[in-house]
Amino acid sequence: MPKISSKGQNMPASPIRKLVPYAEAAKKRGIKVIHLNIGQPDIKTPRAALDAVKNMDIEVLAYSRTEGSEAYRDKIADYYAKHGIHISASEIIVTTGGSEALSFTMGTILDNGDEIIIPEPFYANYNGFAQANGVNVVPIASSIASNFALPPISEFEKSITPRTKAILICNPGNPTGYLYTHHEIAQLAKLVKKHDLFLVADEVYREFAYDDKQHHSILREPGLEQHAIVVDSVSKRYSMCGARIGCVVSKNPSVIESVLKFAQARLSPPTLAQIASEAALGTPQSYFDEVKQEYVSRRDVLVSELEKIAGIKIARPSGAFYCVAELPIADADHFAQWLLEEFEIEGETVMVAPAGGFYATPELGKNQIRIAYVLKNEVLKRAVHILKEGLKQYAESGN
Repeated sequence: MPKISSKGQNMPASPIRKLVPYAEAAKKRGIKVIHLNIGQPDIKTPRAALDAVKNMDIEVLAYSRTEGSEAYRDKIADYYAKHGIHISASEIIVTTGGSEALSFTMGTILDNGDEIIIPEPFYANYNGFAQANGVNVVPIASSIASNFALPPISEFEKSITPRTKAILICNPGNPTGYLYTHHEIAQLAKLVKKHDLFLVADEVYREFAYDDKQHHSILREPGLEQHAIVVDSVSKRYSMCGARIGCVVSKNPSVIESVLKFAQARLSPPTLAQIASEAALGTPQSYFDEVKQEYVSRRDVLVSELEKIAGIKIARPSGAFYCVAELPIADADHFAQWLLEEFEIEGETVMVAPAGGFYATPELGKNQIRIAYVLKNEVLKRAVHILKEGLKQYAESGN
């Protein structure tokens, strides 16, 4: 029998989706599963985005330009200008989601065997993108005790080797919800300039910054023009996860030229989704104000309810819509599966994302879970009640 590649064998499974078969089996048994495991917002997509597709008069659904339509990229540049970031359409490559943007970025700046430093826990698919590109992830552990703030810059300095080519951050963070301060961004900027590295920032949750805190984009850092690469997406900002439209943004012309060549290999981003995404850029600020208010309310309800559970530790998020909780158990993977296979209350259970898969260092995060607070408050309260009772029965059963 022919064998698949070692790269394929070593490709990590998604910690967010690997429990799906158990959830589907529970549903077939008649159990209602409350999904706390995946960041699929229930916020309505802006009507203008949907109407733009519905009302289009295209007769031939043709390829778009490889780098994305000029009209769309011009409007993306206008969007950034409103955030004090001055770029041109030529410094933007539209991609099929933020995932493709990350993959193209890694392919552009890293060779086989090179290293990229990432504070952990981090978005689990970073491991997959690195594996697919033959890149080694060098993790720097952050702590739930500090809300997953940026680890000391000395830890980054110690980890830099001749094979280090970049540092990658997610800001605000998935899975932590941590929002980096300007001081932390400035520290990273100074470090990458000192060692001539790239600084890659996944800023797809830029709009979701809470408690009167501000998001600080690396594109606004002076002197970082040749080092900074931003990955962005419409998925969370406009609740358009299914559109699969993202982009790579950089003032470094060599980066853009290389990303364009990777993009040419896949021909073009989806035309219909670009039409929707271009229309979404006209969404008024009131939409984001309302969405932020809703997420702050959900966060506060979630944290308040979780704090009622004995033995639990919570990192209070300041952005995005994720929360990491440390549970009084040894193995969150086993617990999450047990919730789906052996536990229910009045025909309901919950699905969580074990946080171990968001770490690159073995054994870290084994007793942690990520919760996505993308459900209404009453559902979140019910879900935490089920989680609380589940922890109690799990302990009583000898686990």
